[in-house]
Amino acid sequence: MADFIARHDCWTEAQRAASVEVVRQARDRSLGVIRLSAVDQHGVLRGKTILAAELEGALRNGCSFVSSLLAKDTSCRSVFPVFTPGAGLGVPALQGAADILMIPDPCSFKILPWAPHSGWMLCDLYFANGEPVPFSTRQLYRRVLDRLHEKGFEYVAGLEVEFHVFKLDNPRLSPGDAGQPGAAPEVSLITRGYQLLAEQLYDQYDEIFERLRANLEALDLPLRSFEVELGPSQCEVTLRPGVDLEPADGMILLRSAVKQVCRRHGYHATFMCRPQLPNICSSGWHLHQSLRRRGTEENAFAPAEHGATALSPLGLQYVAGLLAHAAASAAFATPTINGYRRYKPFTLAPDRIVWGQDNRGAMIRVVGASDNPGSYRVENRIGEPAANPYLYLGSQILAGLDGIEKRLDPGVPADAPYEAAAPSVPRSLAEALAALRCDDCYRAGFGKTFVEDYFIRIKEAEIARYEAGSGGETRDDPSAVSTWEQREYFDLF
Repeated sequence: MADFIARHDCWTEAQRAASVEVVRQARDRSLGVIRLSAVDQHGVLRGKTILAAELEGALRNGCSFVSSLLAKDTSCRSVFPVFTPGAGLGVPALQGAADILMIPDPCSFKILPWAPHSGWMLCDLYFANGEPVPFSTRQLYRRVLDRLHEKGFEYVAGLEVEFHVFKLDNPRLSPGDAGQPGAAPEVSLITRGYQLLAEQLYDQYDEIFERLRANLEALDLPLRSFEVELGPSQCEVTLRPGVDLEPADGMILLRSAVKQVCRRHGYHATFMCRPQLPNICSSGWHLHQSLRRRGTEENAFAPAEHGATALSPLGLQYVAGLLAHAAASAAFATPTINGYRRYKPFTLAPDRIVWGQDNRGAMIRVVGASDNPGSYRVENRIGEPAANPYLYLGSQILAGLDGIEKRLDPGVPADAPYEAAAPSVPRSLAEALAALRCDDCYRAGFGKTFVEDYFIRIKEAEIARYEAGSGGETRDDPSAVSTWEQREYFDLF
């Protein structure tokens, strides 16, 4: 096992150089521990914390990681029979809950400002023979980016993320509250809501927003704004555009940091789309995206004609790809049962598959100013803030590339998106999975094994538990949130 990373060429030259700096910082800052984290199939961080004295060994040989975590649904129940040949997935290296390796990415290294004795790194997952684990979503996203780069483009994405912050009244930590999942914590509001962007309400958030700002800036996250959203205790953070891996890694770090900082100060943050609380509003994740030509700053979506309001022909083909694969992409953009409570007409959430010029009722909103070519972009409003960012962003690139390669036409923009004669967005996770099962673009882009044999099976197991455990709570009102959802998602996400 000596020098596993060097023998299997796991790192780029930039990562090798960064590893030297990681060791220096750990020594100079007298760090006590290093948190090694890998992103699971749900976009949740899992990992191990090692003593700082073990860092150099981890930077040569990685750190062991139990592979059965890849077989679990959102309640941490195993979906696949891991103690049978091939672990139920036809992968002998996973059977018996065997170890795989977390290989740190030194370029992701941070010192956690709320726990300054702690270093932190994202990791990629490898088998003992040096092969990447095919169910590691960060590595899947890298493969998608490689395909995009071969076409001569880089991916640019800015994040607009809504979530809720509550006062934590009762963390529900008595033994009787434990379970799989445990009882949801009890909370109270910071604001009564329904005053979008109200200055006086911002001041009610100011104490926790300042703690978040200081910690997020110390992590070098590209913060743009903190905003008061419409609903009670609902807020929004926006991040400046990043390139390729940056926005996906940034979303992972943002969610983790927000939840940890809030909890340390008596608050509960949740990226669950629609908590089961009275008068609450749904949260979305609006993804702003464009392509730029590799090695330049040229926005490939900017039209050639000065004064044009739409995109370049390539940009419109990208939009057409997003529309063509919208139903299937919902499984990645909105991967929870709860997220589908959000799709209602006249709520600033999409309810049908259309595009529009600067229209927030459309699923795809096209934005740009002729005096600023870099501003031309596509905003997809379909996502929920609990989505795995590697799958969400990766699914957008694959659909957009399909539109470009096939020279698809998006049709005319919708002036009245909630009245347009257009297909509806999926009304449930089950509908989205059915569309995904038939989508050749995603089977090819992410791999048939990942899509059909792995991802769909995990999500179908989640649906089966919901149907068995919700007790018909939402049968008469599809927009109602069940107790099952609150217990499943409110703390996890």
